[in-house]
Amino acid sequence: RTQAPRSHHADTVWLFDLDNTLHDAGAYVFGALNVSMSDYVAKAVGVDKARADELRRHYWRLYGATLLGLMRHHGVKPAHFLRETHHLPGLEASLSAHAHDIAALRRLPGRKVIVTNAPLAYARRVLVGLGLLGLFDGVISIEQMTMFGHLRPKPDARMLRALAVKLKVAPGRCVLVEDTLVHQKAARRVGMATVWMQRWLRANTHGPEVGVYLHRKPSYVSARIRRLQALHSLRLTTSPRRAPDPPFR
Repeated sequence: RTQAPRSHHADTVWLFDLDNTLHDAGAYVFGALNVSMSDYVAKAVGVDKARADELRRHYWRLYGATLLGLMRHHGVKPAHFLRETHHLPGLEASLSAHAHDIAALRRLPGRKVIVTNAPLAYARRVLVGLGLLGLFDGVISIEQMTMFGHLRPKPDARMLRALAVKLKVAPGRCVLVEDTLVHQKAARRVGMATVWMQRWLRANTHGPEVGVYLHRKPSYVSARIRRLQALHSLRLTTSPRRAPDPPFR
């Protein structure tokens, strides 16, 4: 009998971000994290809340993650920071997933892996709350993003390259689905395709990425989407052309 045609995504490894990619983190998570992280920085560094907010933004821009700045300059232990800032009581009650998103992920061919700068315990809580945990082949959290004893979260291009090795796949077969452009820039540098999820982003600004315009597609972005169903029809190229260097390494 005639075999069904093989999907053009059958050999793809999808690397999904979590917050603002698979759910609306702005509805509760980001606000709660802003409070808990500022409180943590204020206590750990011994400054007021205004200065704590300044330090958070400074370290995010300089190192790609507040935690890296706290580790380097203030001796903060990553496990303690992640545990204390991600308690988030009431998290599960704030989460909701649409049936069409679940169906789109379930039908999407290829391997699907979560790659998040959040801690594993938080990522699992979110995935369980959304009803998505069983749809992924693995979860790569920030605790696993280490190289030579150093934490290397997104947007570290070396970590993304090592991640492809860990998954036993060429970077050119990977597609990073993200809301954060600097992470996509790094992924494109190592030869991955990049999909910019814009569903929960506000026009003209994206957190620290002020000046991001949603109607413009940067050269290092392969495609823009607002719904997960759109992934099924994408024709992506993953040629390893070099994009401009990311602003922090």
